Amino acid sequence: MIVRRRLAWLAALALCTGLSAGLPDVARAELPTFKLTFKPDGTFEPARLEVPAGRFKIELVNESNEPVEFESIPLRKEKVMGPGVKSFVVITISRPGEYPFFDDFHQDVRGTLVVLPKD
Repeated sequence: MIVRRRLAWLAALALCTGLSAGLPDVARAELPTFKLTFKPDGTFEPARLEVPAGRFKIELVNESNEPVEFESIPLRKEKVMGPGVKSFVVITISRPGEYPFFDDFHQDVRGTLVVLPKD
């Protein structure tokens, strides 16, 4: 009897874990997504990224052969990535404006995130 209860509990736990694991993918799929690429010549593409105010995802792609770091002090975000790595950051910001970002490994490389008013 104890073995059956444990198996039933484990099955329920596995089912709940499987269902909850799928929820973040659904939530992420609904976010507006924008791409920022770190180029081999040390630049960003695009250097000026326009996004709507609210919650959004920026896909980060490192096409260089060196580590890079997306960092924005006003947005309080940073992400270090090795050569050839893809990753993302999720940002929530309601205030339109221009927010600088840079690559901490290449201090002279700068970009601007332009947050536009929501329609």
